[in-house]
Amino acid sequence: METRRLHLLLELSRLGSMRAVAEAVGTSTSTVSQQLAVLARETGAALIEPHGRLVRLTPAGRRLAEHAESILAAVEAARLDLAPGAEPGGTLRVAGFATAIREHLLPVVTELADAHPGVRILVSEHEPVEALQLLAEDETDLALVYDYDLAPAAFGPALHATPLWTAPWGLGVPAAAEEPGRPATSAEVFARFRTYDWIVNSRNTADETVVRTLASLAGFTPRVTHRADSLDLVQGMITAGLGVGLLPAGAPLSPGVRLVPLTGPGATLRAYALARRGRLDWPPLALVTDLLVRRAAGEGR
Repeated sequence: METRRLHLLLELSRLGSMRAVAEAVGTSTSTVSQQLAVLARETGAALIEPHGRLVRLTPAGRRLAEHAESILAAVEAARLDLAPGAEPGGTLRVAGFATAIREHLLPVVTELADAHPGVRILVSEHEPVEALQLLAEDETDLALVYDYDLAPAAFGPALHATPLWTAPWGLGVPAAAEEPGRPATSAEVFARFRTYDWIVNSRNTADETVVRTLASLAGFTPRVTHRADSLDLVQGMITAGLGVGLLPAGAPLSPGVRLVPLTGPGATLRAYALARRGRLDWPPLALVTDLLVRRAAGEGR
């Protein structure tokens, strides 16, 4: 089996159509189809099947694509070992939460366009649970996820987590809310807002776990009545008097919102880059992960 045919099969597993594969590798759709047909004859197994107007991998095709990823990563690693200056290339699928994409991944994409044009990144925005599911189903190569120190996530032995940055969060409250006369612990802060409605994330339960944990330390059960994924929308809801909710420290605040620090204990977001074990040496994946780590360290987060 030629590695270039394995590469086409792997690209098809990631991109989902012959046309997309052809565009990604700079060839024609008919060439992609012919090469995959040769690969099927070499393996003696049907690798693709019709799926509506497109095609999809058969179970045998998916299995060979899994082998192809490891094989091509090993070949690329060997090539780079023999020629350290060689240029990595390939399509890397990244799924992650909005802040990680906007503030960290997009600058890396811009950097890659100049320094490593052979690496192509496909971006999709997802909350951690969604991104982890995509990683488990091999629908993405790299997942940018987060948890909180008060709501730690368990990623499982099949995944490798690379820490990226941490960020403190506070409690977003109406700007007109009474300020305490002295520094207060998180439990004391929460106790002051026990009669308020609470706003939590609509697509991830981690911040709700933090809210309920700190509320329990203050001796009450929070009345969670509103859910929103967008932090801008959370601020708008706070301004409208709908409740209070967690917000990242240091983020720009709307005029109607004030951030109350949380300490003793605090609420710290922890961001990670996750990949499946056995694929960490694939050059595009290793390169992007390293750039994300360097960017996070350079920003002191």
